[in-house]
Amino acid sequence: MKPRVVALALTGALILGIGALAFLTRARLTPVERGRRLAEATGCFACHGAEGIRGMANPGRDEKQVPSFEGTLMMYAKNPEEVREWIRDGGTKTRREDPDWQAERKLGVVRMPAFGRRLRASQIEDLVAYVVAVGGQNAPDDSLASHGKDRADELGCVGCHGPGGRLARANPGSLKGYIPPWDGADFTELVSSETEFREWVEDGVGHRFRSNPVAQFFLRRAPLHMPAFKKHLAPGDVEALWAYVTWLRAQPEDQPH
Repeated sequence: MKPRVVALALTGALILGIGALAFLTRARLTPVERGRRLAEATGCFACHGAEGIRGMANPGRDEKQVPSFEGTLMMYAKNPEEVREWIRDGGTKTRREDPDWQAERKLGVVRMPAFGRRLRASQIEDLVAYVVAVGGQNAPDDSLASHGKDRADELGCVGCHGPGGRLARANPGSLKGYIPPWDGADFTELVSSETEFREWVEDGVGHRFRSNPVAQFFLRRAPLHMPAFKKHLAPGDVEALWAYVTWLRAQPEDQPH
């Protein structure tokens, strides 16, 4: 084979390899994770605290501090539409039309800005998805799935996977550079069935990845590794966790949940 032909073949193979790697490592972020990143970039965490879970002091207001997305959210927004109004307009329609609330608002040193003219409608929807997820406003009615959500909290799963297992926290060196959320498209690349889900939960890795050299390369490089929970599980835990993940993945992506 002529040297020129060999060079062209090698160049083509290199281009294909780079393209395949780019395809495999492409980010596939959910609305919730896009919302978290946007909230950080937009300055929301300056007042609402890291990831929106600890509001700063707000002298002058009766409540004394900026509300967090977690815990106190229901005092300010009872549904996704009201969350949307807060983000877009700086307050719900009912509050903005209330003279008493307007007077009280002026007493605080910190006031919620209106982002309607700063952000696109799609960005506001991502922020709504994130706030609703952190606030836990939508939970499964099914008792087994609800128990699975509670066990995810108790076992510490949300430390890495975020509230409800829905964030893509950074994990440098891993295949995607982040921990895949349970409701994201990346999840099915790692977990194809309940059996494989059990392997990850009990042993810290799916069995098909143990003998895969490419998978092992990225698993070894990553600083964060899935723990093996086998010794810490109660009977029925895996089934409950899987029920919650199944419920979560069945929710429409365009609906905050």
